[in-house]
Amino acid sequence: MSHLPHNEVIPVLDFGSQYTQLIARRVREAGAFSILVAPDLPLEQIAALNPKGVILSGGPSSVYEEGAPRCDPRLFELGVPVLGICYGMHIGCQLLGTDVAGVDSREFGRAQLAVGDDANLFSGVPTNTSVWMSHGDQVTGLSEDFITLASTATCPFAAIQHKTQPFFGVQFHPEVTHTPHGIDILHNFLYNICGCSNTWRMSDFMEAQVAAVREEVGSDRVICGLSGGVDSSVVAALLARAIGPQLTCIFVDNGLLRKNERQFVENTFRDHFDIDLRVIDAEQQFLDDLAGVTDPQEKRRLIGHRFIDVFKHASADIPGVKYLAQGTLYPDVIESGQSLAGTAANIKLHHNVGGLPAELGFDLIEPLRDLFKDEVRRLGEVLGLPEQMVWRHPFPGPGLAVRVMGDITRRRLDLLRDCDEIVLEEIVANNLYRSTSQVFAVLLANTQAVGVMGDGRTYANVVAVRAVESQDFMTADWARLPYEVLATISNRMINEVQGVNRVVYDISSKPPATIEWE
Repeated sequence: MSHLPHNEVIPVLDFGSQYTQLIARRVREAGAFSILVAPDLPLEQIAALNPKGVILSGGPSSVYEEGAPRCDPRLFELGVPVLGICYGMHIGCQLLGTDVAGVDSREFGRAQLAVGDDANLFSGVPTNTSVWMSHGDQVTGLSEDFITLASTATCPFAAIQHKTQPFFGVQFHPEVTHTPHGIDILHNFLYNICGCSNTWRMSDFMEAQVAAVREEVGSDRVICGLSGGVDSSVVAALLARAIGPQLTCIFVDNGLLRKNERQFVENTFRDHFDIDLRVIDAEQQFLDDLAGVTDPQEKRRLIGHRFIDVFKHASADIPGVKYLAQGTLYPDVIESGQSLAGTAANIKLHHNVGGLPAELGFDLIEPLRDLFKDEVRRLGEVLGLPEQMVWRHPFPGPGLAVRVMGDITRRRLDLLRDCDEIVLEEIVANNLYRSTSQVFAVLLANTQAVGVMGDGRTYANVVAVRAVESQDFMTADWARLPYEVLATISNRMINEVQGVNRVVYDISSKPPATIEWE
């Protein structure tokens, strides 16, 4: 859909910084709507976004290098404030006639910033504060058209402002948490300088997307693949509000779900949202495919192929379907190269954004494609989804097939389901669910341990417990769960789940380990 979800937009020109997405998130968190765009997007297209201001991101290049990314040289003809961050500062200064060069005194990491002008951009920021630097180039020989706002011991022009053009530049990264007052600086840019109205609200986004869906769909029918995860659940709830009886959701029970997952999804969407929900029982087909397969990549491949086949047959029984709704998120769009973003857009050229192939023959509706994950959760709350669904931990697409190591059988799946349920019960009971990012049990393969129960010797399964904390799931640290909680989990598993006599706790971080075991 082409509708922008707000009439005040801050385009972020993406010059390839690892922090570019973080800039967009920080702007939204501050109450304005942001969107990543290609750095060389023509001025006319930027103007069509109705920007209140523009941010130029950092990037790994040097502006004086041949082939370095550029922006439209007419940028300042927009007449709106521009904030350049690191490379973005260099680009803006270069456009306005100031030199940029490599310097011997490079800065990587924390630096102490001395603020010399605390108006506008640095309003309310301490005169001495920590900032995060990551650069080998600096603005050199600042012309008299600029004002120096702040400096560090080795960077005399760490923050600048042009006297006649609405351009501000900072050599450091205000978007990262290592710059404690970075959010204040961005807030000052958005509200003191750009005049934003602080009206970016999830309820507004919901109403805009409901209207957009109604306009696009008209009287046609939409199907949605419902997994029970946060993204697909929020899409289903949004579409239910928008088009009601024109929506059919398909939930495939592949036999690889968590305990009582099917009943949870049915109760939520049939009873709470009154959605036309088709539940397809395909457990036996998936288990037949997986019989004797132990390679994790082969498991994933077989599950993906079978899911598409089952979904295709299920959707063929629904007449008049024109659209397929999917829970594509903004990072997926950026990484797939389908967004307006530029130099960071080709990270995953192989990425199938929606997850289902184009040959299914439906037009796509992706109402979450402008949102980050945390924003999707907020939208779920606005839509009235149950808290336990909105805030549930991620669950892998192949389900328990990648948490049952080795051979997949119904008996081994049931054993793991019981163990996993105990883990989640104790995490919730001890108020640890929201403070952890992902917690689950893993059934080890070809690893049975000797134990003693009563007066007899046992030889039974080993179960690992995995609990991690993470902000973005690109990196993760193992959660320091209280010993008392781990003891209860272990005791309950061994006493309540027949076939388990040993429980271990995974204390590996990502990297080098992954979050999932397969």
